[in-house]
Amino acid sequence: MKRILSVLLAVMMLACTLFAFTSCGEESDWEKIEERGYFYCGITVYEPMNYYDEEGNLVGFDTEFAQAVAEKLGVEVKFTTISWPNKYMELNSGAIDAIWNGFTYGDEDGVSRTEYVDFTYSYLENRQVIVTAKNSGLTEKASFAGKKGVAEGGSSGQAVAEELAGEDKVTTFTSQVDALREVASGTADFAVIDYQMARAMVGVGDYPNLEINGAYSPDSEVYAIGCRKGSDFTAKINEAIKALAEDGTLATLAEKYGLENDLIENIGE
Repeated sequence: MKRILSVLLAVMMLACTLFAFTSCGEESDWEKIEERGYFYCGITVYEPMNYYDEEGNLVGFDTEFAQAVAEKLGVEVKFTTISWPNKYMELNSGAIDAIWNGFTYGDEDGVSRTEYVDFTYSYLENRQVIVTAKNSGLTEKASFAGKKGVAEGGSSGQAVAEELAGEDKVTTFTSQVDALREVASGTADFAVIDYQMARAMVGVGDYPNLEINGAYSPDSEVYAIGCRKGSDFTAKINEAIKALAEDGTLATLAEKYGLENDLIENIGE
């Protein structure tokens, strides 16, 4: 039933998008952005992609990446914190122009994300990892069966958590940070989150008693930016990404945030 509903949702959103872009006299996404002088970037807050520093400034790899793209395009970017499970609704309603927050290719409820959005060039490698308390005793994949798992709703981590524990054993939250807190407080046995976030936050700061559990390693993924289906904004972002890769800006940003080993080579080729 979940798969059927997901397919129906994808078809409905595609139909609405096609209608919007074929309406007589309708401005394209890029024309609207260029006219108003900025685009809306949908994010959630977590290190090292989009987060607040000690002075309260929004920083992070994706934050500075989006700002660099905006500068290349001659516009500005406005960041909007979204509920991750509602990301497609936010995008298709026009509340945001791009999903730009460690967004990976992959499936949701058995439906490819390419059915919901147009992806730009991929730029970083990532994978999902399991986070548990230290000395949890969960030492092999089978040991997670029936345990209480948590993940961000609508994320790749949710699918992995459900595979490990069973769908009825997984609780979802609006952000990966919320899921991580459940494990730290002892109300969940494990969380499945992005490797980049886990590397930055697990075992330090507020989460000294947590660790990345090596009992199971899901397949690797790649990050890209999601735009509305049929949007001409995708091509404009791609132009800027290619330029930023060629002039070394992306490599500099990746090194700044400790992601130099994960930056994809020859982006756009």
